[in-house]
Amino acid sequence: MYRAAFAFASLALLAAAPLAAKPAGLTVKPGETWEFAISKGQPVQARKVGATDNPREGRIRVTLRAMMGTTLTILSNNPRPYTYTAELIGAAKTVPARSCTLPADGRLSFENWPQKADAVRLSNFKPAKREGSCP
Repeated sequence: MYRAAFAFASLALLAAAPLAAKPAGLTVKPGETWEFAISKGQPVQARKVGATDNPREGRIRVTLRAMMGTTLTILSNNPRPYTYTAELIGAAKTVPARSCTLPADGRLSFENWPQKADAVRLSNFKPAKREGSCP
C-alpha cells in the first residue's frame, strides 16, 4: 500500500513539473528590422529600427526580406563573432535553417534560404571560435 501511494505521488509530481522551456529568441517578419543585445545567449532589449541604422555598441541589427526565398541581413557591433540558431517559421511548420558565423566589428553578413518563410526566429547566440564559417 505504501509503495503504491509513493509511486502515485511521484507520478503526480512529475506530471506537475514544468517542462524545459524552449528559448523564445527573436522572431523577425519580412520587412522588419530589429536591433538587440545578447544576454545568456538570447536576444534581449529588442526594438524596431530603420534598415540602414547602424547598431549601437554591443548590439546586433537584423533585417528580413522576402527576396529569392528568404533573405536575412545581420550586422553585429560586437568585438567577437557569434554562432546562432535560425528557424524558418512557415504556415505549416517551423524548420531549423543553416546559419553562418556572424562576424564581429560591424561587418555585414547575408543569409539566404530558398524557401519562403513567414518569419525567422533567432536564438542561442554563442561566441564563435573563428569567423567566416558555415556549418
